[in-house]
This record gives sequence, structure tokens and C-alpha cells, in this order.
Amino acid sequence: MPDGTPFAGDPRGALKRQLAAAASQGYVMNAGMEAEFFLFKPTEDGRPATHTHDIGGYFDLAPMDQGEDARREIVDALEQMGFEVEASHHEVAHGQHEIDFRYADALRTADNIATFRFVVKQVARKFGLIASFMPKPVFGQNGSGMHTHQSLFRNQQNAFWDPGREWSLSLTALHYIGGLLRHARAMTAVTNPLVNSYKRLVPGFEAPVNVAWSMRNRSPMIRVPERRGAGTRLELRTPDPAANPYLALTVMLAAGLDGLATQADWREPVNTNIWELSYRERRRLRIDDLPTSLMEACDELEKDEVICEALGDHITQQFLAAKRAEWTEYNQRVTQWELDRYLARY
Repeated sequence: MPDGTPFAGDPRGALKRQLAAAASQGYVMNAGMEAEFFLFKPTEDGRPATHTHDIGGYFDLAPMDQGEDARREIVDALEQMGFEVEASHHEVAHGQHEIDFRYADALRTADNIATFRFVVKQVARKFGLIASFMPKPVFGQNGSGMHTHQSLFRNQQNAFWDPGREWSLSLTALHYIGGLLRHARAMTAVTNPLVNSYKRLVPGFEAPVNVAWSMRNRSPMIRVPERRGAGTRLELRTPDPAANPYLALTVMLAAGLDGLATQADWREPVNTNIWELSYRERRRLRIDDLPTSLMEACDELEKDEVICEALGDHITQQFLAAKRAEWTEYNQRVTQWELDRYLARY
């Protein structure tokens, strides 16, 4: 603000406030985000389109992976900017890619994601391609996620690790998971902020649709990778790369800290494919469903005092107003699917 005070609507400021709340309890949040993206060929007149430049699949190499040169140059640019890139590969869908860089404290990770998206788009343009972080650009193909690995450290020790407990997970980790489960439906509005986000969160395309956690199963929203010791962490699989990384990490940390404060129930891990469970089995395991639309997610956000407080009144009100306007505009549009299905039939 003109007087030097922080602007209440600054997303980076919201994350800094939440990190300060964690620090007051002795915790530092470390995070790593895996932002997937697509590379498309534009139309002849340069407009965005969804024509893929390859037919590669998961970890494919050239010649199937025609984006390899662009991806390599993206990595080179990132490394020149100080990024420590750990992996770079083709993803499941045609034209889909992933580049992973080393985890860091949460604020630096959010800064890195903001920089990363800019670099990807600029390098893609140099190769005559259009990079898109849209969650679900192609019908019938996997969407793009932004899986977020996170852990809390205390006195430079991983607070999620306890070799003497079941799964080698500390009570801190388990209550943190409980907090994420409790606030999952409200967080989704922030971690999946577009109308299009909810076309990714459907069964059958590797994206989670259920509020649950597991060690090895990828169908729940939270997975705990096998690594223990200093590398003990959990992976939230719901976010997509359209999310504001500052706000996304803000609500995750707020949910986790609330879980610690209230000693939230972490429920039991679900190590079977949730999509194959009956309704009764899901009820027994207390597995909720994630919101199926942006409007439903906004309604959940508005009801959640913990998440709204973490964002602050200004961000909450402006965010909800913008997203509800987006939903209203979308809801008024007549799509090609509706014309194909209804025009001649009725």
C-alpha cells in the first residue's frame, strides 16, 4: 500500500502469513510441486489449438517424443536461473510433459512455479509451439496435475518421520493428513480454480476424486511415498497447474496446521482402488467425494472458516466473486456437446 503496509489481496503475502503461523509453532514447511503441461501446435494463423506435435506416452523417447528438444532447452534455461532440475520426461497424454525441480521451503517453491510457467511458455514459443497449463485441454486424455509434495521440519529434523510408529509416520504427519482430509472439499476451490479443472477430476484418468489417503494407491487424493527419514513426505494429488501456487500452499498449510491444533482424525489408509469400491464400502471407510464443479467447490470454501481465515477476507471475497462469475458465464454458454446431443432429438 502507499504507506508501506502489505496489501491484503497479495497471494504471496497470504502464504508468508501462514508460514509465520507455522514458524510460531516451530515448523518450517518444505514443498515440491510437479506442474505438468501440454505443448500444442498453433493454427496456421497463429491461434491456440489442441493439435499435439507428438503421439508419445509416459517416459517415451524420440522419435515419439517430439517435444524433447523444447523440453531440454526449458531445462537449460531453468538451470541457468539457479533451478536444480531433478527429472524431465514425457507424460501419459500426447503432447504432455513434466519437469521436476528440487523441493525447497514453501515460499521459494511457489516463486519457482511462477517462474517455471513463464519460462515454459517463452521457450515453447521459440519452437513454434504453445505451452498450456490448462488442467484438461483434450477430451479422452489425461489432464495435467500439479502434485504437491510437502513436509514439516522442526529443528532441522523431519517432523513427519517417527521410526517407532506404524508406517514410520509421526503423530504430526497423521494429524496433518487429518487436517487435509477435513478441509479437502473447501481447499479444492483454490487448488482447482477453473471450470475446466473439474473435467480433470473424474474417474479413470489418474486424477483423484475421493477424500482419502494411502501408501501405494494413487486413486485417493493423498499418497505417502515410500521414502522415510529426512525424505518423509506426503503428496497431495488434487491440485492442477492453473492454481495460484501461493494460495494453494497457503490453504494446504492452513489445513494441516488446523489438523495439528485439533488432533484431527486421520482415518485409515485405503490401499485398494477406490473406484472399484461399492458405495457402502466407501461409506464404511468414511470416504467423501471431492466437489464435481467449481460452484460446488466455492460453496464449500465459503463455509470453511479455517481456509477463509488463512486467505483473509479480501482474497476470499474477491476470489469467490470472480469464480462465481466465471461459473455463471460458463453455465450460460451452449456447447457443441449440447447441440450434438439435443438439437435434432428435441
